[in-house]
Amino acid sequence: MANDDLGRTLRRLRRLASLTQEELASRSGISVDVIRQLEQRRKHSARLPTLHALANGLGVELTTLLGDPPAVSSSGENDGPQFVAVRRAIMPALWGPEPPPPGPDFTLDGLRGQIADSWTQYHAAEFDAVMKALPDLISDARSAAASGSEDERGAGYAALGKVLQLAGHVAVRMGKTDLALISLERAMDAAEQSSDPLLLPMIVNSTAWTYQRQGRLADALGIALRAAGNMADLGLTGTADGLKVWGGLTMSAATSAARSGDYERAAAMMETAEKEAARVSKMPDGGDNRMVSVFSPSSVRVERVRLAVQYGHPRDALALAKGMRLSKDTPPSWRTWLLLDVARAHADIGDAAGAVKTLESLRRVAPAWMQHHTLAVAIVRDLWALPHHPPGLGALADFLGVSE
Repeated sequence: MANDDLGRTLRRLRRLASLTQEELASRSGISVDVIRQLEQRRKHSARLPTLHALANGLGVELTTLLGDPPAVSSSGENDGPQFVAVRRAIMPALWGPEPPPPGPDFTLDGLRGQIADSWTQYHAAEFDAVMKALPDLISDARSAAASGSEDERGAGYAALGKVLQLAGHVAVRMGKTDLALISLERAMDAAEQSSDPLLLPMIVNSTAWTYQRQGRLADALGIALRAAGNMADLGLTGTADGLKVWGGLTMSAATSAARSGDYERAAAMMETAEKEAARVSKMPDGGDNRMVSVFSPSSVRVERVRLAVQYGHPRDALALAKGMRLSKDTPPSWRTWLLLDVARAHADIGDAAGAVKTLESLRRVAPAWMQHHTLAVAIVRDLWALPHHPPGLGALADFLGVSE
């Protein structure tokens, strides 16, 4: 269940932040007695407002506090044979043979298409399919980067950087953030040898997100701002693709600032991002949208909803989300996050019926994603503890195992 390891995770994150139990109590507004009971596992769960407050006090995402992210395979394992193969592909055996040349049927265009398809599957939370494909994709990209003309090798390194970036994202979703950083560092090395000037800042954005997951908010903020500034200095924001990459970095920096308690700075960054996002649709289309950072008026609004919920403004979040029409290029993962955040906002203002209605929509859109998502389970568990259950809650509780 979602909070089985809550106490252990709470203790680890508190120590990582160099906080005593008393200091965390002061930061979060939660009594030190509750914190002690959770860490000593005398108390195994807490209501959602308490979890929000603890996450804010620690400076981490709520999902980081709750446990594993929503990428557990259908077998219930998050380090099974498929993931072992991904780990081996990211870190080949030392002193192993050089990559063989690509086969006769290999084409770089075909490889890029396969990598783009895997990014689509990732955003649709089809993690098992992505893990199955990753080892061969990484192997093919390494072969392409080691063979052919200089231009072909540059394109091969671009493919290698992009697929290692994807492997890093999958590792984060599996809760393996140290492995994710290894994959992303190797992706950066490939990007620096590639023919794509936008690839390195895209990978920096992924690294900033991984730092956020580890509670390294200052590091996340710093590298996102530096990368965005470098892009502006190099004149890389004059195209739709370049502006999307810059926008992704700016939103990431805003998120880190908000989680560090600097809400005014975060709001200013998001306001700037929203203005710039309006320019994207007026620019000529770039390359394959599946291979570029997500940045549009819709994505900025989704992120604003998320920040409003996370930092105690649920009514603002619901106002931002009301009547929102997502653009057609908004990935399914962003749509599912929006529904989850709206459900959280309804729960936070005591609108159990609204929360259930939104969670029912989420179940229709992404049932597998929802079933493994710790925050979805936490919301339903919180609603299940209420004395009066709105219609539909029982079916959700059965689906997520909360009623057992």
